[in-house]
Amino acid sequence: MTTTLDINRSRHVARVFLNRPEVRNAFNGDVVQELTAAFLQLGTDSELRAIVLGGHGKAFCAGADLAWMRATAEYNWEENRNDAQQLADMLWAIYRCPVPIVGRIHGDCYAGGVGLAAVCDVLVAADDVRFCLSEARLGLLPATIGPYVIRALGEQASRRYFVTAERFDAARAKRLGFVHEVVPAAALDDKVDAIVAALVGNGPAALRACKRLVQDFAGKPIDDTLRADSVRRIAGVRASNEGKEGVQSFLAKRAPAWQATGLTGRR
Repeated sequence: MTTTLDINRSRHVARVFLNRPEVRNAFNGDVVQELTAAFLQLGTDSELRAIVLGGHGKAFCAGADLAWMRATAEYNWEENRNDAQQLADMLWAIYRCPVPIVGRIHGDCYAGGVGLAAVCDVLVAADDVRFCLSEARLGLLPATIGPYVIRALGEQASRRYFVTAERFDAARAKRLGFVHEVVPAAALDDKVDAIVAALVGNGPAALRACKRLVQDFAGKPIDDTLRADSVRRIAGVRASNEGKEGVQSFLAKRAPAWQATGLTGRR
């Protein structure tokens, strides 16, 4: 049972929405624990083909909750380390969730919210979204979210926005490669649904294998080990029942057995 999330499941699609609109979906300890548990559980569901991560209210996520920040201000080093470890574990659980995740970004996306966006596989943002890595303004640094933000935003852009804490808009985020699609706010759900429909139409095992392929291969040297791994992976997929069905259905000009329509699951 969750108190900070609204989780909706419709056949092959799950929607996980932060549900603290009164504080612009800011993090606290409960949010961290419940997001971790939710994505660990969803990752074990073999029927899922897509997860949408969003937020209710006026913002996707405004970073850390002020009351939580006041409490942590009194922590000693060990308490701070334990608290940061929980946040790091949450981000890792979402990042390594085998199901492709579509981030639905609207309103403010600040600090830890940028980290949440960064662990999604596809990002769709409303054109009025404002991003900000604001930690330096508070004398802090975006350490736990850093590995994911640097990969998604890029090293050069991260060098700027980590140290300046400047706001940047959705259009710039798209130019930097952080966001994949920018649309008017009224069209946000339609674009998310279109991407979800594309995911649902693909091979279920292939979806997970493709996501893992990018995570495992990114930044690696193209050496004998990597090339051998690529050969092993494609041979395994070609020999699988799903791989055989996909090729046979393509050659026969018919829909594959796994394909379904109308399964976006929007409420």
